[in-house]
Amino acid sequence: MEKVSCENQVNYRFPNGFWWGSAASGPQTEGAADLDGRKPSIWDYWYSIEPNCFHHGVGPENTSNFYHQFKEDIQLMKETGHNSFRTSIQWSRLIPNGVGEVNQQAVDFYNRVIDELIATDIEPFMNLYDFDMPMCMQEKGGWESREVVDAYVNYAATCFQLFGDRVKYWFTFNEPIVPVEASYLYDLHYPHIVDFKRGAAVAHNTILAHAKAVEAFKKLHLGDAKIGIILNLTPSYPRSQDPEDVKAAHIADQFFNRSFLDPVTKGEYPKDLIEILKDKEVLPTVEPGDLEVIRNNPIDLLGVNYYQPRRVKAKEEPVPAGTPFMPEHLFDPYIMPGRKINPHRGWEICEEVIYDIMIDIRDHYGNLPFFISENGMGVEGEAKFRNPEGFIEDDYRIEFIQEHLKWVHKGLQEGANCLGYHLWTFMDNWSWTNAYKNRYGLVEVDRENNFKRTIKKSGRWYKQVAEHNGF
Repeated sequence: MEKVSCENQVNYRFPNGFWWGSAASGPQTEGAADLDGRKPSIWDYWYSIEPNCFHHGVGPENTSNFYHQFKEDIQLMKETGHNSFRTSIQWSRLIPNGVGEVNQQAVDFYNRVIDELIATDIEPFMNLYDFDMPMCMQEKGGWESREVVDAYVNYAATCFQLFGDRVKYWFTFNEPIVPVEASYLYDLHYPHIVDFKRGAAVAHNTILAHAKAVEAFKKLHLGDAKIGIILNLTPSYPRSQDPEDVKAAHIADQFFNRSFLDPVTKGEYPKDLIEILKDKEVLPTVEPGDLEVIRNNPIDLLGVNYYQPRRVKAKEEPVPAGTPFMPEHLFDPYIMPGRKINPHRGWEICEEVIYDIMIDIRDHYGNLPFFISENGMGVEGEAKFRNPEGFIEDDYRIEFIQEHLKWVHKGLQEGANCLGYHLWTFMDNWSWTNAYKNRYGLVEVDRENNFKRTIKKSGRWYKQVAEHNGF
């Protein structure tokens, strides 16, 4: 394909050393679910009992075959301009019983991946948990259990000790609010519990596990290595400037953004949120010492996943007395007329929100170092965009990335401390209950043809952006 950019045509230049890359996770890409000593996570178990809950009945057993094709994939990362790449270690592979013996075959696999990335000049970013609770730990109560918190901290420390000589960027959790919402509030994922107070306990224990893992990391003194967490931020916008709408947006923001962002950065929960939970009698149990550990272990680096905003309005109908509490008792969702939509996925596209997030971190979180750790466009039925040469012409994805990057550039110009941009995702991968319904990759994966990889038009374009450090 002919090169379209030249040095003198770059209008949006990014800082030297900017991270260009993508994000993925172990459970969504590795496959090899029952090979080499790995034991089931909650996803394997749920699929074994209810395969019909997954799009086209496609489960987590093979996903994108990264376990066997990682060398080829890392070469393709180089061909698509990566200087950095995030994936996750699977607890159920590394310590198959949750605690106890470390699986040497898993250690060997992750060592090979890390070493191959470094040999290819791609900085490995390693996350420790991506919704993938080992089933043996879920049987003990999952994040409702203090025993599981301790087991996770042991697993985290094991990872730091095994791989911390080479991995310089660590993340405790990816989108930790999602298991709270999906598994304990909205009945979307296993274990299908709908109970706000139990969900609040899961949230608190996850934040505690995070803080204790940060504490364990700092005790190891791993040179210039950094540790953080990756949060999906969905800024809340009111329908209007009417005080009731504004209040509704503030409350939604407390629940879905500040609930995790404040404790991991400022070491404390938002006061307004605590007041609401007290009033509704759904505060989780906080044990002596918890708040001190959270307060004393702020992150070094924040990952920000941004896909779409949340729009809300004041509650229009009162909630019947005695209804078990949910956040939506305090606001209603609002669909903004004329909003821009991804027609292939149904989500709103609103690029300037990424700038609002950057300015919020600059102004209210001490200009903490952060990077855009996920942003991307899912498309159902993407094969229809295949051209006669055999690759997918995803100009819609190029436009999506470009329009977001323009706002990232503006935030950088105004002093936001943003270190990079990672797209979700490198190659088409398995996405929980949606399986392969929506494709997000720079690289197509053909599951019907030995997981054959083909770089899409966006992947070639992304390399141009990385090479010129802008567009």
